[in-house]
Amino acid sequence: MDRLGRRETGAARHLNIPMSLAFVQAGHPADHLHRARAALVPALLLVLAAPPARAVEEPHALLTTITAVSPATPVAFDPSKIGQRGVAVQIAGETLRLATRSDHAEPGVTLSAPDGRWDWSNYEYVEADVKNTGSNRVKVSLRVANVNADDTQNHHLARLALEAGQSGVLRVELIRNGPPELKGKLFGMRGFPKGTGRSGATIDAAQVVSLEVFVAKPAENHTFEIRGFRTGGRHEPSAVPANLFPFIDTFGQYIHEDWPGKTHSLDELRQRAATEPQDWRAHPGPSDWDQWGGWAAGPRLEATGFFRTAKHEGKWWLVTPGGRLFWSSGPSCVRPGANTPIADRATWFRDFPGDQPDLMEFSETVTRVVHGHYKGRTPFAAYNFLNANLKRKYGDDWRTRFDEISHTRLRSWGLNTIANWSNPAIYLQRKTPYTATVDFRSKPIEGSSGYWGQFKDPFDPDFTAQLRAGLAAHAGKAAGDPWCIGFFVDNEISFGSDTSLAVAALQSSSTQAAKIAFLDDLKIRYGSIGKLNAAWATSHADWAAMAEHRDAPDQNNPAVIADLKAFYRRICTRYFKTVRDELKAAAPHQLYLGCRLALFNEVCATEAAAYCDVVSYNRYTRGAADMKPSGGADAPLIIGEFHFGALDRGMFHPGLVATRNQAERAAAYTAFVREALENPYLVGAHWFQFQDQPVTGRSLDEENFQVGLVDGCDTPYPELIAATRALGDRLYSIRRASP
Repeated sequence: MDRLGRRETGAARHLNIPMSLAFVQAGHPADHLHRARAALVPALLLVLAAPPARAVEEPHALLTTITAVSPATPVAFDPSKIGQRGVAVQIAGETLRLATRSDHAEPGVTLSAPDGRWDWSNYEYVEADVKNTGSNRVKVSLRVANVNADDTQNHHLARLALEAGQSGVLRVELIRNGPPELKGKLFGMRGFPKGTGRSGATIDAAQVVSLEVFVAKPAENHTFEIRGFRTGGRHEPSAVPANLFPFIDTFGQYIHEDWPGKTHSLDELRQRAATEPQDWRAHPGPSDWDQWGGWAAGPRLEATGFFRTAKHEGKWWLVTPGGRLFWSSGPSCVRPGANTPIADRATWFRDFPGDQPDLMEFSETVTRVVHGHYKGRTPFAAYNFLNANLKRKYGDDWRTRFDEISHTRLRSWGLNTIANWSNPAIYLQRKTPYTATVDFRSKPIEGSSGYWGQFKDPFDPDFTAQLRAGLAAHAGKAAGDPWCIGFFVDNEISFGSDTSLAVAALQSSSTQAAKIAFLDDLKIRYGSIGKLNAAWATSHADWAAMAEHRDAPDQNNPAVIADLKAFYRRICTRYFKTVRDELKAAAPHQLYLGCRLALFNEVCATEAAAYCDVVSYNRYTRGAADMKPSGGADAPLIIGEFHFGALDRGMFHPGLVATRNQAERAAAYTAFVREALENPYLVGAHWFQFQDQPVTGRSLDEENFQVGLVDGCDTPYPELIAATRALGDRLYSIRRASP
């Protein structure tokens, strides 16, 4: 999903460094090294160190953050032929000391294979030790590339986020291309069946030509060290199943594997519906919760009849309508499932349920795709396997039964919140506290870009009009409902660097509201176009000419940077203040929970803290201990999304933070939530998502992550449910005991 930027490679720029500093590569890894690495894996997967992502291009890049070194084989390269862009480099023994500049999109270095290529066909990964020697947080990327790497294929990368002074290990898995006979036959998924390769970011491990170390779209200058490049692990190719097609059964499961919990028959599916209530009766939920899921045995604060925030004994909390302390824990997407494309996939499915008269209703037509193979191919046919499974499991009244048992399940599982993207038919039963969502479209800043789309122009009257319409849809529902904790407005919008949106405004047309506002500010600051030209080193004939001009200004000019940063902050202020004011007018009793920051920087995060009741972050890392408000604010935070996944239950992609199996997945969940509970700023953490995504990829963007509390047949994952229950029973005791 990460895009390759323009870069200098090979000997584009040379350093005069003695050859004696080159690293030496030995042979392939020995058996004892492989066994030692395997023994280390469980400990490595549970390390909790990574901070939140900021100002990165891609919110959903696979995280492979670990903090211990496993035995591996050194990598040889020629230090005299290090390519540079936007960076100063020093060599100290085996250490590269890099000082990257913020005026380059991908400042860093390229290390080229001495003989034209490295043959890493026997290895599983390449990694290096990294230390942040600067005073600010840095996210370092390591990219492995073939000679024919482009925006979407023949490369792979990983990123490591480090606070000032922090060290870690940055590892890139060597994700292989699939067999040539399958080329073009598998598509529309993020992860593929074992042995068949993977969409997009794959490489030929026998033909690696370069390693690139860089910082993506930095908002600040950074300094860090990297050393000890090495390959490791033993690659054992997965055999492609004979007669791969069809590979999806009537329940939407992978045909060529078996695993605990797999549904083998309709009788088995229905039997689980009959036996699960026994489990709920045995586990009715935490004994110290009140009706809201608040701390019944804890202190009683002022009861306002609605959820609010309060700082109690040095920690931020939510407070229930009845005045009890509340910490929000629960899944997003509590709803029937997403569909998967069936167009051009006739050979993929065996006993396709859409051919059965009573299950044809789950055939759908897709008209919106944001990423992947099917973008630009709409409309196309899709099918919703999960909904078909729910009907087969619960009967014709499956929607009603699913909605009702969702509340029972969550309480039994020690979860007290229905989080973002959930079904109003479920949360408006008013049995479990919930968060509501306002997702609206309005005129964008033309020059902007982002993973989910362009940035809305908060200066355009259409912004306020569409926001009001989105809020009005909640009138008489979530607005004014005591069970509604608050509203998320927007999701993972691309704030970029601390100048990006100001530059985007200047690159827009003369009628762009944000551009008009920016030029008005500049007119006040400079008075005349001549004074601006002198400061910016430009030659605009007049203000009208500048309005028509659409090129980006010189961002090496200090005066330009100062003006861009000032207007960028004004955009952020305008955005958060307008949303806050409109939300409080439409739903004065509900909390403004922010926009679930994922692509952001300190400026926008600071403005969010100034206007949001609770600042939300979507955080795909292994821990939450370091989270705190930006700009020195004292404000409550909430994690809108986190998850862990594994590939031991028939799925093709582990999600954004991978673990080795379900036991480690449950342990990672426990460690993450415990850190969140011990963080005095955090008032909750929401799991993404309730159910696994379709095995063959959701239509919207190809995601097929193993991230559910339940699988695609609505069967709970017992290891993860045991973890949520154990934490639910100790939720408030852990929070109370934390420093």
